[in-house]
Amino acid sequence: MFERSLTRREFLIKTAVVSASAAWLSPGALAQSASGQAGSWMIGCYTRPWAKHEFRVAFDAIAEAGFKHVGLMSSSNGLIISAKTTPEEAVKVGEEARRRGLTIPSMWGGDIRVQESLEAGIEDMKRLVDCAAAAPVGNILMGGTTRNELAEVYYKAIAATCDYAAEKKVGISIKPHGGGNSTGPECRKLIEKIGNRNFRLWYDPGNIYYYSDGAIDPVDDSKTVDGLVVGMAVKDFQAPKDVDLTPGTGMVNFRGVMANLINGGFRSGPLLVETVKPGTLPELLAEARAARSFVEGLVK
Repeated sequence: MFERSLTRREFLIKTAVVSASAAWLSPGALAQSASGQAGSWMIGCYTRPWAKHEFRVAFDAIAEAGFKHVGLMSSSNGLIISAKTTPEEAVKVGEEARRRGLTIPSMWGGDIRVQESLEAGIEDMKRLVDCAAAAPVGNILMGGTTRNELAEVYYKAIAATCDYAAEKKVGISIKPHGGGNSTGPECRKLIEKIGNRNFRLWYDPGNIYYYSDGAIDPVDDSKTVDGLVVGMAVKDFQAPKDVDLTPGTGMVNFRGVMANLINGGFRSGPLLVETVKPGTLPELLAEARAARSFVEGLVK
């Protein structure tokens, strides 16, 4: 019996998933042990600084600034990939990145419909995983929930998806982002409760300051996350509540944070600039270049 021909949709998704398998940034690959090789940091930039523009504008600028890796967040049309995105659309996003010599280590997952039901939340998580596998994207970054009444079902939806994501070579992570996941110890508690190696921490030093109103120094907080970190959103902070600045120009002692994270086992993986000083497109490009040089200097 002859095998039926693949439809274009099936071909695109199958091809992308094969590519994703080769590019997967697993917990082991993202946070290597002491055997990690120096110079294997993935220095990149999220699209957030160009959120007022179409995502291709961000991709162009990130590549022109000298980055080789891009993280997906917002664009003028909303999240570049969300639970409403189709795998075919995700494939096209991945193609746009590759045309510019960019890989995609991380994407912001956005909201999932846990306010409707656990099943709806799981469905959205699986859609995110399918899109990440299709692009491909190495890791889905979740922000948690500030609604205490939804926290249990939110993390149940993530827990129910971890193995599914691992099968598709996609990692899932949480970052310090307010609510019950504002600090390293709070994130550790959530990660340990889920208890799946495919759910890890994406550190964000600027958010440690931001959500503590400047009271908790990320140098101190970063000592609490040994063995958990698979990536970092490189974000600075300035009192009273400002994170829209270029790394190295605010209060975060990045060298102290990196020393603690490296000591705790995070010795290679993505370091993605999340914010820079706002401005015109030429000004954003100049700030992105400065941010790249700053991050490169941290890991020399």
